Amino acid sequence: MSILSSIGRIAARYAATRARYRSERALLSLPIELRKDIGWPEIIVDAQNGPRICRAP
Repeated sequence: MSILSSIGRIAARYAATRARYRSERALLSLPIELRKDIGWPEIIVDAQNGPRICRAP
């Protein structure tokens, strides 16, 4: 495993995490009624970590 492949993996993980947070912020900006109408998962607000999207079981 080379250093470049390690850096590439870290960069890909960072990009995926950033895209997820961007999506969560976009969902949180929508009104609750609209989120329910389009069937987005429930959003749970955790005091320690902030809002998170929770998948339906």
